[in-house]
Amino acid sequence: MRIGVYPGSFDPVTLGHLDIILRASKLVDHLIIGVLKNSSKSPLFTSEERVKFLELVTEDIPNVTIEAYQGLLVDFADEKNANVIVRGLRAITDFEYELQLAQTNHKMNPKVDTVFLTTSVEYAYLSSSTVREIASYGGKIEQFVPACIVQSVYEKYNKLRRG
Repeated sequence: MRIGVYPGSFDPVTLGHLDIILRASKLVDHLIIGVLKNSSKSPLFTSEERVKFLELVTEDIPNVTIEAYQGLLVDFADEKNANVIVRGLRAITDFEYELQLAQTNHKMNPKVDTVFLTTSVEYAYLSSSTVREIASYGGKIEQFVPACIVQSVYEKYNKLRRG
């Protein structure tokens, strides 16, 4: 059985992430989306909220599950018996960093290979940080994130503004 892990912060999940998820789910028997809980960062959404959003946007993809994790990705992949790590590449500038990670992960666990999927052209510019920036100023994000989470993103910023 081919088990893949697609890791990320997904803060929030974008249409670019969803594109990678859909394509990766066709390459493996089971795709686990690993939502990173990074104690050194302050995400907009909690890991629980990010898991919930991903569950909503992937509910029609039967071979996808969502899990939050902490620590090293290669350890999480090993724990889940994954043999593939899926990473998305938006631009050539992503490649050098991702290549170093892939080589390090393979050195730490030779049973796990990394597969790179290039982002579809229509999402090549898109990132969660861009979405957060637009939403923080009340800009329209409907063309960047799945429809089912748009209101939640706006509500989070409204709540932050109210203090």
